[in-house]
Amino acid sequence: MTTIVIGGGIIGLTTAYHLAREGHPVSVVDARTPGQGASDVNAGWVVPAVSGPVPAPGMVLASLKWMLSRDSPLSIRPSVRPEFMRFMLGMWRHSNARDYRRGFEAHLRLAAGSMEMLDEYRADGLDFEMHDGGLLMAFLDEGRLEHYADDLELVGNHGIESRVLLGDAVREQEPLLSDRVRGGIHFPAERYLDPGALVAALRGRLASMDVDVIEGAPVDDVVLQGDRVTAVVSRGRRFEADSVVLAAGAWTGVLSRLFGEPLPVRSGKGYSLDTAPLPLRSAVSLSEAKVAVTPFDGRLRLAGTMEFGGLDEDVDEVRVDAIRRGPAAYFRDWTPVPPTSVARAGMRPMTPDGLPIIGRLGRLANAYVATGHGMLGVTLAPGTAAALTGLVVRGVAVPALEPFGTGRFRRQ
Repeated sequence: MTTIVIGGGIIGLTTAYHLAREGHPVSVVDARTPGQGASDVNAGWVVPAVSGPVPAPGMVLASLKWMLSRDSPLSIRPSVRPEFMRFMLGMWRHSNARDYRRGFEAHLRLAAGSMEMLDEYRADGLDFEMHDGGLLMAFLDEGRLEHYADDLELVGNHGIESRVLLGDAVREQEPLLSDRVRGGIHFPAERYLDPGALVAALRGRLASMDVDVIEGAPVDDVVLQGDRVTAVVSRGRRFEADSVVLAAGAWTGVLSRLFGEPLPVRSGKGYSLDTAPLPLRSAVSLSEAKVAVTPFDGRLRLAGTMEFGGLDEDVDEVRVDAIRRGPAAYFRDWTPVPPTSVARAGMRPMTPDGLPIIGRLGRLANAYVATGHGMLGVTLAPGTAAALTGLVVRGVAVPALEPFGTGRFRRQ
């Protein structure tokens, strides 16, 4: 019962690893080099505490305002294509308190056990940088802090500890914060890891488990017989399988059409750059600037922006400059990141309701999908892989998967 996983990002590799641990024969087929793109460029946060969907109350007004500025945290490249208009209208339709809370709770259920599974990975020999220093959300505006505090009861119900820190209390937690920071929310149990190192560790472990990872193999055809997939084809090379998992990140929307089950997955481009280290005690979210700050060993990563457009990975230096400037208001004696520092772009897979798509791929009996994790790929990867493996190997869909099925798009 061989399974082919299409996509060598964090979601695809983690799923392949879980399948292989079950003794299930599996191969990974990737269009480029596994981990290239969003899986290597992201902030590396494991943060169920801030896993609310992108569509949120207030997003419509904020997006209209941000569209007027080239260096804003959100950029929408206008298009009259019907699928783009449907996608954006879907996002705005889901930007309400009810859908946001439901999506947040769904993410929290899927992320339950993520920390324990990451510890299991390391116990199994995966060697990657990971820190348990927690996450600090820093605010220049107390009003914005109060807005975020509304979510604390929800995450508390899922066993996630938080502390609201006002005035100098936030500087006691993080002495490098400037006096302009009015307060913060500290989540002591959250983690952060080097996503590139995790990808490399997964590849190494898969190799030791005799899992083939085929690079440079973009899928350009899918062979169907009735409601079953019998093979996928790349540049004339045929890969036969008993089941297929489509986990191609932002490219899943395009590839899903080959299966006859088109999915509304679009790219949300983000950028990151690494600079000189800063002795922070934890990862820090610069809340108003929308910049994620991650203190890896020997370097500091800055990541941010959300850019809706095509599938190009071009770097917009205007938007990168906004990320470079972001920390200046938050940290004491911040040394500006030199313009020559290299920034990279990653294409996050986004859906209209801000939730992943995980489960069976439409009507197909032996095809599955795992995509649309947006900015939560590292946070949700272990839970996604564990749940999907149970479905592929044993045909059992755990309740946590219910909100993420493909059927929800047929109802819209």
